[in-house]
Amino acid sequence: MKKVVVTGSNGLLGQTLVNLLLEEKEKYQVIGFSRGENRSGRSDFDYVSIDITDEALFYDKLSEYKPEVIVNTAAMTNVDACETNKKVCDKLNVDVVRCLKNYSEEHKTHLIHISTDFIFDGKAGPYKETDTANPLSYYGVSKLKSEEILTRSTIDYTILRTILVYGKVYGMSRSNIVLWVKQMLEERKEITIVNDQFRMPTYAEDLALACKLSIDKKALGIFNVSSNTLLSIYDIAQQIAEAFKLDKSLIKPISTVTLNQTAKRPAITGFDLSKTREYLGLNPKSFQEDLQKFKEKLT
Repeated sequence: MKKVVVTGSNGLLGQTLVNLLLEEKEKYQVIGFSRGENRSGRSDFDYVSIDITDEALFYDKLSEYKPEVIVNTAAMTNVDACETNKKVCDKLNVDVVRCLKNYSEEHKTHLIHISTDFIFDGKAGPYKETDTANPLSYYGVSKLKSEEILTRSTIDYTILRTILVYGKVYGMSRSNIVLWVKQMLEERKEITIVNDQFRMPTYAEDLALACKLSIDKKALGIFNVSSNTLLSIYDIAQQIAEAFKLDKSLIKPISTVTLNQTAKRPAITGFDLSKTREYLGLNPKSFQEDLQKFKEKLT
């Protein structure tokens, strides 16, 4: 049995991964680390209510459980908030990873860390794992810093880069693009969506599976995880409307410049997924196919 700590276990990916691992209780002992009470709606795993930015406490709790694998799903992901609160952003996105690296060095732990397409400037997407990073936002900077902590270390690490994660879990504290578009259109509200940014959205179930495959195969290094089709965010919204049979005419295209966002966004990201297919054994589907799976799960 493998002992796995999941940080951010109350979040979308954290809960999805905990649920996936608990399908095989004979294989994994799961320990969830997160702020506040356990929001997963289940009590069949160890849960630790903790502020992981308290490094001494965090290190002590890890030492108490002695996991063989840590999956770090905790992060500050609000791009504009990261831009205006750089210190807070660094505490969670950089300092926590440094603490995890130090723990993993001492205890020979396999550390799996989630990163982002926002480490790239969006001028040459879709990107391979080996392409040069050049983040436009402080969120991207913080995630690149966290990657470099690992890539310059001697530990066993896996970095899973991902894009626009969506899904639904118990007791969610925040929305995501699919749930937000769905809700707005169900309420018959007109929405404006950028048509000059291109992404490959990621179903949380697929990202959780990538985490599990990384554990099982001990797949080390950097891997891209997303759906397999590059779409404008406007087209993403259109496909959401189609999947849930909602009124597409309520979706209005808009250009990025008119939004006047605090942080810059890359124009075209997306991933080359060939390494993920070959080494992780994950076979990414189109956003349309993933949406159908998600719709079935909701009904």
